Amino acid sequence: MSSAEQRREELKATWELARGCVKCPQLAATRQTVVFGAGNADADLMFVGEAPGANEDRRGLPFVGQAGGLLDQLLSEIGLRRDDVFIANVLKCRPPGNRDPLPQEIDNCQDYLFKQLELICPKLVCTLGNFATKLLRGDPATGITRLHGRAEVRTIGPREVRLYPLFHPAAALYTPSMVATLREDFSRIPDLLQEALPDDRPAPVPDVALAFEPVIEPSVAVAVVEQGRETSVVGQAAEPADQPSGEGPISESPRQAAADSPQLNLF
Repeated sequence: MSSAEQRREELKATWELARGCVKCPQLAATRQTVVFGAGNADADLMFVGEAPGANEDRRGLPFVGQAGGLLDQLLSEIGLRRDDVFIANVLKCRPPGNRDPLPQEIDNCQDYLFKQLELICPKLVCTLGNFATKLLRGDPATGITRLHGRAEVRTIGPREVRLYPLFHPAAALYTPSMVATLREDFSRIPDLLQEALPDDRPAPVPDVALAFEPVIEPSVAVAVVEQGRETSVVGQAAEPADQPSGEGPISESPRQAAADSPQLNLF
């Protein structure tokens, strides 16, 4: 395994590729920005949602709407903050009208997520909702209602991780009774983080294969600014296209610019 600094540099390089991706022509034409993900690049805990929503598309940050507020609350109840975790989505671009991701869009975008998992090396990956759960389990048939709150070790690419399916916070906002279930499932996260994982080792037969072949737009420019452990990669905007689709990358001066410009926050 490469050093933490090498992994951070590779994560930034992956962001540069993702922000110019045009594999999905409709999403590339309607997005305002690519929402790559945000948080602690060395996090033990990673959350994977569905796709950016309108607020995320505008600000370039994951989970910044109402669902993000609920996620923050649930994290605080188990003694964690956003700075302690990494948050990403299956899709990096907002589907128009917050429609469900299409199968081809998931296929086109999944390698960015797999690369994030490989480089961040989390111990525990919480999949939020059906799309993330089905993708990372490699099982399109079994849904979140049956699987939520049931942790399991799965092989993804070159390593094994513990997956922990959860209801999507946005779904809980539409179904208040689901909040109690989500809170109960969240309460197990601290214990799951303490459980030992199998040794990190190359897996001869992965449950989910990696094949990273991005399509990029050659004219996209990137500006990278180093500030201690904080690394800002400032993106560029285009023009726009909610039930749940995903709903924090670095800023100019502390975190104020996060509200105004798309970017990558690595803590």
